[in-house]
Amino acid sequence: MSGAAYRVLVAVVALAAATLTPAHAASATAAAAPVPDRSVVTWAASADRLGEVPSDRTYRLVVRTSAGGSGMRIRVSNAFGDRPLVIGSAYAGLRRSGAGLVAGSNRKLRFDRAASVTLAPGEIRYSDPLPGRTEAGSDLAISLYVRAAGGPATGHGMALQTSYATAGDHAAEERDGAYAEQVGSWFYLDAVSVDTGPGTGAVVTLGDSITDGWQSTTDKNLRWPDFLARRLHGAPGATVRGVANAGISGNQVLADGAGQSALSRLDRDVLSLPGVRTVVLFEGVNDIKSHSGVTAAALTAGYRRIIDRAHAAGKCVVGATVLPYQGWSEWDPQGDAVRMEVNEWIRTSGAVDAVADFDKVLRSPYNPQRLLPTFDGGDHLHPNDKGMQAMADSIDLADLECDGASGRSRTEAGEPAS
Repeated sequence: MSGAAYRVLVAVVALAAATLTPAHAASATAAAAPVPDRSVVTWAASADRLGEVPSDRTYRLVVRTSAGGSGMRIRVSNAFGDRPLVIGSAYAGLRRSGAGLVAGSNRKLRFDRAASVTLAPGEIRYSDPLPGRTEAGSDLAISLYVRAAGGPATGHGMALQTSYATAGDHAAEERDGAYAEQVGSWFYLDAVSVDTGPGTGAVVTLGDSITDGWQSTTDKNLRWPDFLARRLHGAPGATVRGVANAGISGNQVLADGAGQSALSRLDRDVLSLPGVRTVVLFEGVNDIKSHSGVTAAALTAGYRRIIDRAHAAGKCVVGATVLPYQGWSEWDPQGDAVRMEVNEWIRTSGAVDAVADFDKVLRSPYNPQRLLPTFDGGDHLHPNDKGMQAMADSIDLADLECDGASGRSRTEAGEPAS
């Protein structure tokens, strides 16, 4: 995607999000049916309002799992729709290559034992569990036949993953012949969960375009949450296995625009996901560089509201410092002063359970207002693949372990960390 196309995408998403009514957000959260206590999110992408799409269309959506387990469920969303959405059939299989599936892997999903499901405006629904095991690090192909749609679609605009679409119902087909159209967004699917058994949890990365993966290589799963998932998968004794990416490009803590604000979408995109123990809070640069006059006091007050709500839900919060961005067109000394004050608050206030000092890891030692060139994706704001890996590698995995009863990390609570 070119820089111009990216700016158009952000502008379209911002315009759409501005028209969302609070009632949609409330009903979307309330309508998500509960899942078993041992269910853990293995993939997620925060939903937003997309453009109108036609009915009678199948989407084959490619997603990468983090935690492995049995009884896989998908979560479908009409959170931003203004009329009923009818999913006529849904299947889940293993992607072989392109839109083609591993032979014999494509299986029908049901909703309350029915093959189809109708979602009211604002509604979110889980499928019934699918028997069998889903392995960590799998490329799933979730095929949704949308029998009836209209008005705004719900989905994730910048997937950085090629998925596929076709007219008519081809959800059950394993061959790729019908799927001639490539799409760069995920439609109507916002989460996948598995039953991991007792003692396993997940982390959600709440962020903006950096967390969403902009400037990482498309189709390679090189966003920093992807690198984190691979670290957790290979970590002996780690009990946090699931990683959910709740990044939306252009997102802000305090204001709606490119997606609802982090404060507005926290319940739906983070706290409602199953098995979540810890939230990595990595937002703020868009508030700062928007030239809206936001102060460090206002931004940290927004952080506190997120932290308090996460703690009230029994989750721990890892606060990530805001990266430098000198060289980006919106940089100015006043904004950078706010950024540095905010970062000092994250490091020293004690409001968060642990700190991920991304600023310290990625900034240039010669000019701390800039990204180190080896980590710079080229626009001086977004890290490249190496920068994404450096961010994930800098996180202390023990900080992701959390005593859910108290909302404190296990190390803080005096327990040994895995």
